Amino acid sequence: MKKIGILSCALVLCSVFTANAQFGKLMDKVKAKLKTETAKPNDEAPKTVTEEPKKPSGKGVGKKSGSFASVWESEFDNKATVLSVTNSDGSYILGTDDNSATVLDGFGKMIWSGDYKKITTNKTNNCEYQYVIWKENGGYLFLFDSRSMGTDRIAVIDMATGKEMWNSEAYQNLLSKESEQGDIETVKYISELDAFLISQKASVVLVKAKTGERIWETNRFKGGVGKYIYDSKRNEIVMLNFKPTSLGALFTGFKNQLVKINASNGDIVWDATFVGTVEKELITRKFIVDLWIKDNKLFLYLNGLQVYNIDNGQKLWEATYENDMEGGGGFMSNKDQKIYRTLADPLFVDNSVYITMFGGRDRAKYIEKHDVESGKLLWASEKITGALCIPHIYKAGNKLVAQVGGKVQVQGYRNETVATINGTAKVRVAFVEWQYKNQKNSVLALDDTNGKTAWRSEKFDKRITDFVLDGDKTLFAGDGDEFYGYDIASGNQLFDVKHNDAKVGKAVDVLDFDDKVVVLSEKGLAAYFKKDGSRAYTTGKIGHANNFHHIGDNYFLQDNEGSTNAFIGVDMTNGNVKGKVVSKGKGGSPVYGNGIDITSDGEYIFAFKGRKVEKIKVNN
Repeated sequence: MKKIGILSCALVLCSVFTANAQFGKLMDKVKAKLKTETAKPNDEAPKTVTEEPKKPSGKGVGKKSGSFASVWESEFDNKATVLSVTNSDGSYILGTDDNSATVLDGFGKMIWSGDYKKITTNKTNNCEYQYVIWKENGGYLFLFDSRSMGTDRIAVIDMATGKEMWNSEAYQNLLSKESEQGDIETVKYISELDAFLISQKASVVLVKAKTGERIWETNRFKGGVGKYIYDSKRNEIVMLNFKPTSLGALFTGFKNQLVKINASNGDIVWDATFVGTVEKELITRKFIVDLWIKDNKLFLYLNGLQVYNIDNGQKLWEATYENDMEGGGGFMSNKDQKIYRTLADPLFVDNSVYITMFGGRDRAKYIEKHDVESGKLLWASEKITGALCIPHIYKAGNKLVAQVGGKVQVQGYRNETVATINGTAKVRVAFVEWQYKNQKNSVLALDDTNGKTAWRSEKFDKRITDFVLDGDKTLFAGDGDEFYGYDIASGNQLFDVKHNDAKVGKAVDVLDFDDKVVVLSEKGLAAYFKKDGSRAYTTGKIGHANNFHHIGDNYFLQDNEGSTNAFIGVDMTNGNVKGKVVSKGKGGSPVYGNGIDITSDGEYIFAFKGRKVEKIKVNN
């Protein structure tokens, strides 16, 4: 049994969208692990297998092991080497290569197919970058044809008809090398306005997505749009800039700008400066910045929390700290690896905000409570010892509960030996993966009135999962081999269950499911009743899993390590396995990985394999 130290008076957070953008730039090379692959000696047709998983065995395991049903298999006119995705309900399926596209309907029948240079009137061709904006009736296929001497071409194709909607050669230098990582520095689609924001040397232009017509242009905003947020209440856009690599050499007098613009006419409502540099993650190249609107305030999450009046841009208050490790300090301090997702997002409760802070040079962590209106510091916790990361915090009654330890995201490069036609070769491989780091993994509860430590569990032995809270009363977590329940008010440990007896590998995460907590593990699932920690079921070993997806009412374990991408569907009420699909194909959704896309309700899986695509039903 783990004991709780009571220190009462001592020092003591894919979906259904109306519009969803999916990107295609060498998508077969940029996936969940973003692993660079060498070409196989033989151009073998990749295979997708809909198979029955191994039947679990052992006491209390899931009773049934099933298989998914194949609805149909169809074929594209072209090889889907750049984009192979479906819209949210599976009524449009798109496959593209560098210079052509095919669209199928939900029954696998071809709607249209064609070469870009024949579809477009400006002969857009050999598109280095493509992305699709899914709309209710099809959507837009956006094409970039990068050329020399100021003759770059862009074109937009109607997904429903295959007809050109508009094209232009007025916008140049839009692409950078970083576009391979799934985004364009200089073009943002504003879904709320159905329009594109395009950054140029001297201005930013808003154009209608359907027609390319300029809505407005302003020269008072310089640089790329690092982040934007749409204020629907006022029909205004708040955006902040950064210096894009594709246009960087062209900018003079660049400054940090936070601007609010009238979405109808481009008039500047207010213009403010912000403190800090907008940086990108090492491999994914995502911006390390966020914007929130709450009541009459704009919150900028960059080098801490900066708070502005939403109406006039006046800075109200700020709390300065490092938002993330970003490779800073210690064992992660090198240019080839950086660490992210180490700090919980600010937690807003009533008129207060709780912030997980990095301290000074010793990189200590602690938690502060601020008044939202004034920014006044209400309390600060003592130094939280032995914490590399504090990824989640929760408010429960009169306690602030913090997860000390857990998974962190590591992005970097490493050398790997791969097979080639002539034998083997060492290549520099990019990777993004979740890792556990040695630290004082534990549950920490602070008194909400003063920030003093109410209780802290003993160190978890190997790791710590995220938490499941049952109201303000109980908290559940795992440490790899065991599963625990705690009384939040007192810190008393309610139970300690040997999770390794479930024979599903080490615990990775936990999921709140009705009266149970489901422990997601490396090779299966095990569920425990909240009331007493007794085991409801275990699936036994049903396959390695390094990822998990909750889509609609469906739950999937995923294994995308290595050369295959496998999804296992599980009934979370009883642990029954619904089926398994294994794909060795290319393309697929950026969310679900090589050769796989899934409808937003989780009812259908689309498996892509070269020219072919298979529609698979999850629930029989």
